[in-house]
Amino acid sequence: MALKIRRRARLRRKEVGDLVGRLAEEFGMVLPLDDVPIDEAEAGPNRLLLRGEEPIALVVGDRIAPTVRGLLAFPATKRGVTVDMGAVRFIYNGADVMAPGITEADPAIRAEDIVWVRDEKNQRPLAVGRAIMDGPTMAREEKGKAIETLHHVGDEIWRLAEEET
Repeated sequence: MALKIRRRARLRRKEVGDLVGRLAEEFGMVLPLDDVPIDEAEAGPNRLLLRGEEPIALVVGDRIAPTVRGLLAFPATKRGVTVDMGAVRFIYNGADVMAPGITEADPAIRAEDIVWVRDEKNQRPLAVGRAIMDGPTMAREEKGKAIETLHHVGDEIWRLAEEET
């Protein structure tokens, strides 16, 4: 059963400015404040921000998280976690990120932060999740779960954009 977008509503420029400002502050992403409309919508249990038809961010409670497509379109410079190539297929299938697979993590990451995960070879975003450990700990730990995956390449949120086109 595919995810369907419901209750889509256009956001006011001030709301867009606040949300784009948070993505810039928390993730170092630069989104243009241009004429492309930003809508908020529900898709299953998720609240999404759509730029045109592209889901660029996920609203998690009172927090905001970029989607993988959002990260591809507007690269982030903060809260990144790099994993070795051996971890990629597990993350691609939706697994949580385990500490042994992490080669590098932004030292500013705190437990409970929303973070994004990339592979070490291509530096491409793979997933977005909630940190269980802080950045320095996840980079050096040899066991345990470091990140709870909220969204990943190939999941329902990722596929939303493919269905629209």
